[in-house]
Parts: sequence; structure tokens; C-alpha cells
Amino acid sequence: GDIDANRKRVHIRRGKGHKDRLVPLPDIALLGLRELWTRHKNPKLLFPKASGSFETIQKATTHMDRGGAQKAMKTVVDECGIKKKSLCIPCATVSQHICLNAA
Repeated sequence: GDIDANRKRVHIRRGKGHKDRLVPLPDIALLGLRELWTRHKNPKLLFPKASGSFETIQKATTHMDRGGAQKAMKTVVDECGIKKKSLCIPCATVSQHICLNAA
């Protein structure tokens, strides 16, 4: 995709459903992306496949794969101290609750 810093949006090409989308880009995200790029300075890719030294990352021709993105997200979550919290409610419980309130 393309980043339009002036309009603060990202053009996602062939995303989910192979559709193009324009997505809002918050200021904090733009700053983070700029900082990321200053580290690797790959002229074509914002998220190049990270293998080897910074010189090889600068010359990378392929983007980060799904596993690399998941590993990066896990690192961020761990460093921020975010604990996984989820609530599991059986579908039957929710359906019954909705039906009882509707009657």
C-alpha cells in the first residue's frame, strides 16, 4: 500500500477480498512507521523480510511474512506487559438470554 502522510491515510491494495481500501492513519501510527523506516531504510518496502544484517534488510525484495508479523506483535505485547484476557461465553447462553429478554 501507499502512505499518504498529508491526508493521514494508507492505501491498502488487494486486501481482504482482494479489494483496495483507504484506511485512516493516526498521527501516532505515522510517527511509529517513520521511526521504523529510519531503522532499515528499504527504498521499496515498509516491512521488509528481516533476515541477516541491516544491509541485507535494506536490499530485501520480499515483505515480512505472517509469521514475522506475529512474532513482532508477540514481542510488543510481552514488552508492554499485556496479559491475555478473554471471556468465553457459550453460544447457547447468549441465545437463551436474548430470547428471554425479547419475550
